[in-house]
Amino acid sequence: MKLVGIRDGRRVDVAVQIGDRVTPIAEVGDFYADLGRWLPQARRTDTGLRPVAEAELAPPVPPWARVVCVGLNYRSHAAEGGFTSPRHPTVSGRWATTLTASGTPAPVPAGEPGLDWEGEVAAVVGRRLTDADEATAAASVLGYAAFNDLTARAAQKLTAQWTLGKNADRSGPMGPLVTADEVGDLASGLRLRTRVNGETVQDGNTRDMIFGVGELLSLISHAFTLQPGDVLTTGTPGGVGYVRDPPRFLRPGDVVEVEIDRLGVLRTPIVGPEQRP
Repeated sequence: MKLVGIRDGRRVDVAVQIGDRVTPIAEVGDFYADLGRWLPQARRTDTGLRPVAEAELAPPVPPWARVVCVGLNYRSHAAEGGFTSPRHPTVSGRWATTLTASGTPAPVPAGEPGLDWEGEVAAVVGRRLTDADEATAAASVLGYAAFNDLTARAAQKLTAQWTLGKNADRSGPMGPLVTADEVGDLASGLRLRTRVNGETVQDGNTRDMIFGVGELLSLISHAFTLQPGDVLTTGTPGGVGYVRDPPRFLRPGDVVEVEIDRLGVLRTPIVGPEQRP
């Protein structure tokens, strides 16, 4: 099942997408507050009421979601940056206000040479988790989505903390949520490709992940309680722009796409700082 966010003024609904049509199910906050009620209804939907092309898409998660980002979680990416594989996950936070949907332009912050791409798989939590073991945490995943952890590298490198670089305006594009039963175990391998203006710049596989989703969610749940709708971004494979010689960044006029097996294509046009909100 594929779930998308649909915006109508200030209201965002979770909707089921079937082919090129969508059917709203519930307001996004209500949906995550009572998944036991709304998920069965969503699964009974067998035809879409409205063309998705006529809808304004929004992230399919609540506005209060915590977005927990994991860095250096692919062996290929750790190696290209000159790092050894970490013993413990490198975790940072992203504001939910930076999240957008496919097609939403991402502005380059003033003073940055451009944005760097980081194609990733995002996992969305489907049940409350406190001090969970790995198996329970893995079973808690509602679904997965393509994600692009667009990064302002100049801001990121100012200090050892990554918060500034990971929270530029509209820098967290997220695709539709595909339920876990249709995606399967990431350890089995999903191919992830990132393209810039049609050129493939990343071509990795989730089999290269160092820490699995269950292990990550379990660790986080021992630090703070996870709630339905919280988001885990699981890291990016090798091929990012800043390690290239010379470094390469996304500039206004570029289009970046993240394509992941079973999750589809996430498309983001890049615009200038004058288009910041």
